[in-house]
Order: sequence, then C-alpha cells, then structure tokens
Amino acid sequence: MKVLLIEDYEPLQASLAKGFRDEGLAVDVAADGEAGLWYAQTGSYDAIVLDLMLPKTDGLTVLRRLRAAGGQDPVLILTARDAVADRVRGLDLGADDYLTKPFAFDELLARIRALVRRRYQDRKPVIDVGLLRIDTAAQRVFRDGEEISLTAREYSLLEFLARRAGEVASRTEIWDHLYELNDDSVSNVVDVYIGYLRRKLDTPGRESIIETLRGRGYRLRQGP
Repeated sequence: MKVLLIEDYEPLQASLAKGFRDEGLAVDVAADGEAGLWYAQTGSYDAIVLDLMLPKTDGLTVLRRLRAAGGQDPVLILTARDAVADRVRGLDLGADDYLTKPFAFDELLARIRALVRRRYQDRKPVIDVGLLRIDTAAQRVFRDGEEISLTAREYSLLEFLARRAGEVASRTEIWDHLYELNDDSVSNVVDVYIGYLRRKLDTPGRESIIETLRGRGYRLRQGP
C-alpha cells in the first residue's frame, strides 16, 4: 500500500511517516500544498492524507484542484479544524473521509484500510484467493489454514497482487504502488521480492501461486 502524506508540522509528519513505514506502507511526504498537489498528480496512491492548513496552497484548494483535474485517489482530510462547516465543505469538495486532530494512530490506519477496501469494492477485510486467506486488518496470511510469516514489504506486495487477483500487474505498476518516489532500491527489487514470496507461499509439486507472464509482469493465480 502506498500513501501520500501532505502535512507541514514536522513532528507530526515524521511520526506519521515512521508509523506508516513500520506498518509496511510506502510513504511519499509533502510539506506544503504545492508539493502535495505535484505528488498527487504525478504518482498513484492508495490513499492521500491531507492537512488543511498548509503553506503556499491550503488543503481545500489542493483537493479542489486535484478533483478538477480528474484525480480519483481516495483523500482523507486530517486536520485540527473540527467545525461542522469545515467537515461539510471538505466532503463536498471530494474528500472521502475526515478525521480531526488529536486522533489515535490505529483509527487513522483503520480508516485508510477502509478507503482501500472501498476503492477495490471489498466489503470484508479478508481476501480469499485460491489456497490463500489474507486478513488485511491484522496483516496475517494463511495457506491451507497454516499461517505464513511475511515481512512488511512481502505482505504489501502480496496484498497488492491479491486485490488484483487474476489480473496482470506490470513491474512498473508494482513499483509505483509499493515504493516511494525517491526510493533508491535496485532495479530488480520487484523480482527479488516475488522470489521471496514464492519461497514462502508455494507448495512443492504444485504450480507457483504467482504466475510470471514474460514481458508483461506477474499475476496471482485465483485457483489452486
């Protein structure tokens, strides 16, 4: 999962970015509205967390311009402005959710997960694909009822593929959704992590759960 955080208060920005990364999320960070709008229009995000009181360009203007340009990434407004009129205006301008400060980090994470489920039209937090069961709330993975231990990045890759089960995901799409814009990882990192997942998820004597389509990318098999 990849999140864009647009927040100018440095202590909160650093705390949220660290918290997201500890949960296995990739995070791009912008400290003002102009930079935030550039990121939002340049990249692809599972969710955008947007403060309202930003330097250069305020959050509502960022939201209005993003929606006017056709941007459809889910936006959660995170702000100290808790008046009903502020919430109504933010939602009417195209925000998908609104959370006021102070807040609990676990609630913020739960709201982001809910936005992602809504985006992929999933009503339940559990994804069943073939032999796999993925609990997206607890970030736990089971194969034939047996729990499989994954690193945060391995889990993020698997969840991305699972939400698109049966569809081909190119290396570029995987990179764009799992890695930060300024990430300096080596060019074959996607292939490396696909290999890690296969070693943990595949069963000897059966086809790999993750199918390689040469020159196109990868696809998670829907059947056993």
